[in-house]
Amino acid sequence: MKPLLPFLFLALPHHAMGTPVDDLALIKKIRAKIIATSDQIDAEAMKPYPGKVPETGAEYAMVPIPGGEFVMGSPDSEAGRNEDEAPQRKIAIKPFWMGKFEVTWDEYEPFMITNVSRNKDGSPAKLPDDAPVPDAVSKPTTPYTEMSFGMGTKGFPAISMTQHAALKYCQWLSAQTGHFYRLPTEAEWEYACRAGTTTAFSWGDDPSQADDYAWYWDNSGGKYQLIGKKKPNPWGLHDIHGNVIEWVLDGYGAYPAAEGLLESPIQAPSENIYPRVARGGSWFDPPEMLRSATRFQSASAWKISDPQLPKSIWYHTNAMWLGFRLIRPLEVPSAEEMHRIWNSGRGIENN
Repeated sequence: MKPLLPFLFLALPHHAMGTPVDDLALIKKIRAKIIATSDQIDAEAMKPYPGKVPETGAEYAMVPIPGGEFVMGSPDSEAGRNEDEAPQRKIAIKPFWMGKFEVTWDEYEPFMITNVSRNKDGSPAKLPDDAPVPDAVSKPTTPYTEMSFGMGTKGFPAISMTQHAALKYCQWLSAQTGHFYRLPTEAEWEYACRAGTTTAFSWGDDPSQADDYAWYWDNSGGKYQLIGKKKPNPWGLHDIHGNVIEWVLDGYGAYPAAEGLLESPIQAPSENIYPRVARGGSWFDPPEMLRSATRFQSASAWKISDPQLPKSIWYHTNAMWLGFRLIRPLEVPSAEEMHRIWNSGRGIENN
């Protein structure tokens, strides 16, 4: 299988012989569990399913996204479009499940706050040789401020994590559940958001209908809102427009011109953290920024108030409108591919 992400990643430090460490050997153990526990089904048999984080009992839900083809990007005639949404390209996407909702604090906070002494890379300072596999996954260092900023936690989307932190959450959840979770590629995200539509929004072209489907600047009261309170898109995804923008796997770059059908493309991130891509618009944005084709570039200003030196690899403290959504591809990749994906958000800080 051709690797999804053909780029380098930073190796994580090794501990003493025999002590679990977040490296390729650990990921091989995670993959073995995934292969042993995953049902072997074909695309036609994919169904929605409820999920639960085994360590905490936090609930989530996944919906099947059928494979297919679509046109990515926006036409010249679309109101509010940006130049980086062109040229339009025809894309083929393989089937996957996607989170019905954005990842909430109920799911994410127990991963973020562990009351364990950690090295700067998120590895535990001490770990027994017989520690469970999920315990060896690198996790955030303790945050220095209350990360919901008073906007609420139970049932609200988690925010302000780096792409690296979001991916490590995916690894931690995969290690527990026996399913391979990751962030969507930019193409997968837009395909799922459009849900077969070709209009500016998944509900049509009229921004005045945004109140029915999305939280944005005019109706959010200046904060994110509880998940699932607005109408879903045609494939059952809530808050895919608005509430919080959502991380994808890609580095940011101009769409290359392409002829013919592209198979699951990705803009491979460079070794630099910035810019990476987020999608969907947020509570902080006007309605035209909620369009299916709108792209957001990450920037060092997203963590300008971070007091740690070097700055934290876990928090974008100034990005109070940034979250993420899970996907689970039907095809399970190799352990080497999983390692590349789950560590692709680290990069090299470039301020």
